[in-house]
Amino acid sequence: MIVSEDQLFSMSALALAHMGDAVYDLLVRRELCRAGRYTAGDLHRETIRYVSAAAQARAAARIQPVLTEEEAAVYRRGRNSHSHAAPKSVSAGEYHAASGLEALFGWLYLREDKNRIEELFSLIMEEDHAAGRDGADGSAP
Repeated sequence: MIVSEDQLFSMSALALAHMGDAVYDLLVRRELCRAGRYTAGDLHRETIRYVSAAAQARAAARIQPVLTEEEAAVYRRGRNSHSHAAPKSVSAGEYHAASGLEALFGWLYLREDKNRIEELFSLIMEEDHAAGRDGADGSAP
């Protein structure tokens, strides 16, 4: 484990979200590179669409039904954290949901639970691919 359970428990939700933001961004970048159909300029544009607060809020809603009690508690902790950095382009609800998703991914990463990270991220991406929303048509997750 990268950090102890005690450290994870005492870590702020914003710290977890900070870590999760990087983890989620890396997963999205990996997925887009794997797709192999984007130019260098398109990669950045597509990444931004997937990691926007609105897209992350939709992703959070998709995985809610499969979260364990402990994961749901971490998500709520992140969602309920108070940050004054919300962009004007999204609602406060979307921003808080995105923060919850990031906190969850940060928590899972710090617990070194790579399998669960991959499972949840695959669920997010599978629903997009099944609906034909893989970014190529201009939509986001």
